[in-house]
Amino acid sequence: MILGLSGELVSVVLFLVGVAIVVVSVEAFIEAVAEGALALGVSGFFLTVVLAGTDLENVVLGIVAAADDLPDLALGTVFGEALFILGAAVGIAGVLVPFETTVPRNYLGLMTLAPFLFFGLALDGTLSRFDGVVLTATFVPYLVIVYLLERSSETQYLSAEDVEIRERERERGERERGERGVEEEDEWFEFDMDLDVDDFVEERVPERYEGPAFVGIAVVAAVGMTVGSELAVSGAEDLLALLGVTGLAFGATVMSFIASLEELFLTVEPVRRGRPEIGVGNVVGSMLFFVSANVGLIAMVRPLDTTGTVLTVHWPFFFLALGVVTVAFLRGKVGRPTGVVLLGAYVAYWGGNFLL
Repeated sequence: MILGLSGELVSVVLFLVGVAIVVVSVEAFIEAVAEGALALGVSGFFLTVVLAGTDLENVVLGIVAAADDLPDLALGTVFGEALFILGAAVGIAGVLVPFETTVPRNYLGLMTLAPFLFFGLALDGTLSRFDGVVLTATFVPYLVIVYLLERSSETQYLSAEDVEIRERERERGERERGERGVEEEDEWFEFDMDLDVDDFVEERVPERYEGPAFVGIAVVAAVGMTVGSELAVSGAEDLLALLGVTGLAFGATVMSFIASLEELFLTVEPVRRGRPEIGVGNVVGSMLFFVSANVGLIAMVRPLDTTGTVLTVHWPFFFLALGVVTVAFLRGKVGRPTGVVLLGAYVAYWGGNFLL
């Protein structure tokens, strides 16, 4: 016992605190890198393309879990967060605010075909370090393709302008709710852990030092990600023994769910505010990242076992959810029936993890 707390409670606290530190640190890191790069003269447009699809919370947690000899837990986070975005985030958007959007077929083709390289490399039962190098390397061509498509596309899913609009609308909504002193019922799904590091630096740091200041914040945030990940994985390791579940199941459900809550905001809120292309861009970019650099970096740290429930549970549910979302985007409409199907698939995915 520590400070009068039972070992079980300590494990839960370590896990939750660790995940929270990772999420906050990642938010600060992304904002600091983006603002710092702009201050140093790097293209804001391309920077947004690079950052919008990546999910550093997931990959940091996954790498630390793999390094701590919990590769199944790491692999679970890849499938779990992908299913969370496809099933829960898009599903909730469809149920709460059915929307229509015209998605370029090039994006849909890229999102649908990209997972098959991961799937093909995993069929022999092991995702080796070499496989990880291959998958990680493919993320750069994906970014190049998206960049080239963005230059010729009428709908710029990953443009800096759209992200800036989303942030302005979010901040305006927060100010309005603060003035009223109440929170509107339809805002329940907003989950914001943004530290507004840009406001802090712009108010307190001379302009000529803004670039280095943002870089410094990014370094501190990177340290926070490492510390938080170690705490989260340490707590998760103890919880696995207490709950009697596999690392793959825990990573795919509990860990991914907690680490992915902000994806609800990134997907649902733009849809609710009439900017569905931003939410769709988050889905497309995230899927490309999960099946390439995310799982690739984890495999480079520790080879991954892709037999058993990976084939019987995770891949089937992933392809099911991806297929439903792709068809809905192809039709240009995500309605309540589609949302219900996706949410049902996500609930069934949790059941499959704990029952099979």
